[in-house]
Amino acid sequence: MSDQKNIAIITARAGSKGVLDKNIRKLKGVPLLAYSILAAQKSNKFSKIFVSTDSCKYAALAEQYGADASFLRSAKNSSDSANSWDAVREVIKEFEDRKEFFDNVMLLQPTSPLRTADDIISSFELMREKCANSIISVTETECTPLWCNTLPQSLTMENFRNEMYSGLPRQLLPKYYRMNGAIYLLKVEELYKEKMFSVNSYAYIMPQGRSVDIDTELDFLYTELLLKNFQRGDIDTK
Repeated sequence: MSDQKNIAIITARAGSKGVLDKNIRKLKGVPLLAYSILAAQKSNKFSKIFVSTDSCKYAALAEQYGADASFLRSAKNSSDSANSWDAVREVIKEFEDRKEFFDNVMLLQPTSPLRTADDIISSFELMREKCANSIISVTETECTPLWCNTLPQSLTMENFRNEMYSGLPRQLLPKYYRMNGAIYLLKVEELYKEKMFSVNSYAYIMPQGRSVDIDTELDFLYTELLLKNFQRGDIDTK
């Protein structure tokens, strides 16, 4: 895979409704989207690191950190209902129109700032090892769904517990995983298939401590706490 061309695309639309200017809000003195740029740079896996944004302000900030943001995202792909993958395809098409082609694309969402360069490198290694079409990052669920259930309107707990598993300690229960939003790696041709990530796709497992996905003020506070209590030698926050 060393002779292939890879592009990292960081989707950083402006106009977040939950947290104002979330993607450029500073986290330990560094704009949120910069964490993804810096991790991608340190991995040395990409011939292009592109920030897809609809904001000139965001684009200028991205370029300060060494990313390419030479064209803005279209209005069509900048609405609240816009699909990230449509934005990715838009970037790929623009570069193809410029006669610049890539073999693999990695979507890096800026809301996953604790994803490391090693995570990126390991994802490419897993792709090569498995001869995979795509890799998706996951993490073990914080709470096993075997201890969860729906509640009726009466709020009765009758039949709430699954008796097969209720008496077992968590260590003896099957492990469940969820996608954590940190890494989506795939061959470029996979972007145009009817069902992405459905054939020859594999999971890259990340620890819960690096699997934050920032969407709320509480997420920011939690991530700041993690950054204060863990060594972050892979990211220069100065």
